[in-house]
Amino acid sequence: MGTTRENGSLYVKTEGGVATIEFGHPAGNSFVSEMLERLARAINTLSSNSNVKVIILRSEGDRAFCGGASLAELSQIQTAEEGKHFFGGFAHVLNAMRRCSKIIIGRVQGKAVGGGVGLISACDYVFAAEDASVKLSELAICLAPLVIEPAVRRRIGIAGFSELTLSPHEWRNAYWARDKGLFTKVFDKVVDMDKELDLYTSKLTTYNAEALQNVKRVLWQNTDHWEDLMEERAAMSGRLALMQETKERLSKLLN
Repeated sequence: MGTTRENGSLYVKTEGGVATIEFGHPAGNSFVSEMLERLARAINTLSSNSNVKVIILRSEGDRAFCGGASLAELSQIQTAEEGKHFFGGFAHVLNAMRRCSKIIIGRVQGKAVGGGVGLISACDYVFAAEDASVKLSELAICLAPLVIEPAVRRRIGIAGFSELTLSPHEWRNAYWARDKGLFTKVFDKVVDMDKELDLYTSKLTTYNAEALQNVKRVLWQNTDHWEDLMEERAAMSGRLALMQETKERLSKLLN
């Protein structure tokens, strides 16, 4: 299954019980709303596929993992409802990952910003390359990482979330992310990471499917309230996007 358009691409490949979702966009693998909708649908579809035990989430290319939400689309928001819909895209993806019956493995080869950090946080196990640094830059453009906060805080705690959020211009390296619990393993070379990832996912597919699903449920217990919480956070973020100061910051960035 695969789709590709000028505003991004999304491919799904299934082989031997392992499904790989690969997303891409010319602007640092960032996400426009349509791509987020396609990603959420892909995860939901794979969740009910009895032939799949494990999902790998990765991005195309050898540079950035994910540049977060599309700043170009963000700058075009004109109403609070449009803003809520835009930020709700990541909410739908994170909740799809949370509800998914399959173990989701993140494969992170490069930098992740904003919503990209949220995607990593919603994975169940994360392989990362040494170049995979992270940053929450929202405050720098008069926004706040409200929608992704539950996922990020679940992985790295309130102290880690605070450190990332309140230093929006600073990158944290892969070893910081591993020590905080965002990454599970860090590799010097991408080729070594991919070799270990193949071995690990192959082993996971030999485990009992029901046992894996039970582990998944345990990992995500006490998160059912995220549906309503993230909807509220999307509305809050949408209102921030309408502020004149936000639009001025975005204009400077895009120009």
